[in-house]
Amino acid sequence: MDFTFTEEQQAAVEAAKAVFSDVTPDAVPSPALTPGAVAEDLDRPLWSRLAAADLLGLTLAPEHGGAGLDPIALCLVLRESARVLARIPLLETSAVALTVEQYAPPQVSAELLPRVTRGERVLTVAAHGRTGHESADRAVRARREGADWILDGLQTAVPWAHGADIIAVPACTSDGRTLLALVPRTHDGLVLSDQYSTSGELLAQLHLDAVRLDATRIINADGAWERLHGILTTGTCALALGLGETVLTMTSQYTGKREQFGHPVATFQAVAVQTADRYIDLRAMEATLWQAAWRITHEASGRLPAAGDIAVAKIWASEGMRRVVQTAQHLHGGFGADTDYPLHRYHAWAKHLELFLGPAAAHEEALGDLLASHPLG
Repeated sequence: MDFTFTEEQQAAVEAAKAVFSDVTPDAVPSPALTPGAVAEDLDRPLWSRLAAADLLGLTLAPEHGGAGLDPIALCLVLRESARVLARIPLLETSAVALTVEQYAPPQVSAELLPRVTRGERVLTVAAHGRTGHESADRAVRARREGADWILDGLQTAVPWAHGADIIAVPACTSDGRTLLALVPRTHDGLVLSDQYSTSGELLAQLHLDAVRLDATRIINADGAWERLHGILTTGTCALALGLGETVLTMTSQYTGKREQFGHPVATFQAVAVQTADRYIDLRAMEATLWQAAWRITHEASGRLPAAGDIAVAKIWASEGMRRVVQTAQHLHGGFGADTDYPLHRYHAWAKHLELFLGPAAAHEEALGDLLASHPLG
C-alpha cells in the first residue's frame, strides 16, 4: 500500500479547506442549552457551496458530473469538515451515491446522480437497526408482491432524514439476502419520528408499514450493503480523526497559555505526558483509517477481509477519540465546560460519533471472529 496522496486528492483537500474556512462550530445554538434540536435542517448554504466546488460528486464518475476520485479522497474531505463541525450529510450522501453508481441500474444512476452532484438531492442511510446495537440489515423485512417490494420494520437514529430526499434502507428478504431500498422521504407507509443526537442534531426513527416500492428503487445486487456500510464506517472514522486533531490543537494552545506557578502548564511533565499519549492515539487513528480506506478503495485482497481493517480502524477511532476529548476536558479544567467556549461542542459531537461507531469491545470481538476463521499461519 502507498499512503502518499495523489495531486487530485490533495487538490480536493485544498478545495475543502477553502469551502470550510468560514464555517464556525457555534453557528447554531449550543446542544447544552437547547432542549430539542439545535436546528431543523442541515446547513443549506454550505451544501450549495460544496456543490459549487464540485465536492458533492467527488467520488462519482465524470458522466454524472463528478470528479472520479475515490473513498480516500472522500475521507480527506470529511476530515476537514469535522474540524469545523460542518452540519452536512456529506458522508451519507456520498456513500449512498457511490453505491448507487456501482450497483444500481444505469437508468437510476443517470436520473439521480447528476442531481446529487448539483446539490439538488440529499441522500442518507439507515444504518443502526432498531436499537443501534444490532445489525441494520435485519431490522426491516422485504417481501416480493408481484413486480413490487413491500417493506416492514423500524430503523432508529437515522441522520439528516428530515432534510433528505431519499433514504437508503437495508432490508432482509425471506431467503436471508440483503437488499437496499431507495425510499423517498415522503412516501406512503413511511413515518419519521423525531430523535436527538448528543450533538443536538435532529435524527429520525423510521417506521415502515407496508411501504411499497417498484423494482427500480431496489438495489438487489450482492455486496451492495456491505460496500455502503464499509464506506460509511470508514468515513465516520475520518470524521473522528478530524475532530480529534482539532481538539488536541485546542488543548495544546490552551495549556501553552495557561500559567500556574509562573509557568505554562504545558511545561509540566504530567500535562506533557498526557498530550503526548493523545498524539499517539491520533497517529494510530490516522494509520488505521488509511489502511481501511486503502483496502476498500482498491478492493485489495489480504489474509483477512477488508472488514478486519475496518474493525481495527473503528477500535482506534472510538477509543482514541474518547480519550482525546476526555484529556482535553481534564486539561482545560472548568473552562472546557463553559458553553461560551467551543470545546463542549466537540465533546458532544465526539460522543455522537462514538455511539455511531459502537463500542470497541464489539469490534474487537468481530476482529477475533475474523482471525479465527482466517488463520494467519
